[in-house]
Amino acid sequence: MPVHAIVGTQTVPIDITLNGKSRSLDVSPSTTLLDLLRHDLALTGTKKGCDHGQCGACTVIIDGKRINSCLQLAVMQDGKAITTIEGLARDGELHPLQTAFIERDAFQCGYCTPGQICSGVALIEEGHAKSREEIREHMSGNICRCGAYPNIVDAIEDVLAQRGQFMKEAAK
Repeated sequence: MPVHAIVGTQTVPIDITLNGKSRSLDVSPSTTLLDLLRHDLALTGTKKGCDHGQCGACTVIIDGKRINSCLQLAVMQDGKAITTIEGLARDGELHPLQTAFIERDAFQCGYCTPGQICSGVALIEEGHAKSREEIREHMSGNICRCGAYPNIVDAIEDVLAQRGQFMKEAAK
């Protein structure tokens, strides 16, 4: 969008697909995607942690990629598909990674859990993680202050194994 298009304008119209539904919104040019989600759209599952892109609590999936929503301006999302933690369940069924997080007790306080799950879902779809070490590396942008990392890795391994994308190290 050319800079002159927003000079002197209070809001900018954008069209996004949010959790599978088309939305037309008018947003301030300075509004972050995180603030749009939490404050304007009441999708409070996405958490504000550090507000500097260092903790991963605000991770959402944009066009299939995990993105820190605190570092994205809402106006930059025009035409994009955004999935938040609220959009992962389908027809009343939890996403397999949400189920695995519950089964593996991959959360404690729960604050980082939405960002961890969104990041994990995108990681699974990317198909890059073939070992525990690779899962840890690819998830390193998501901080868990409670230290649930082993259980988070176990949950991701479970979903990868269910999809035939991963062979459990213990089974090798």
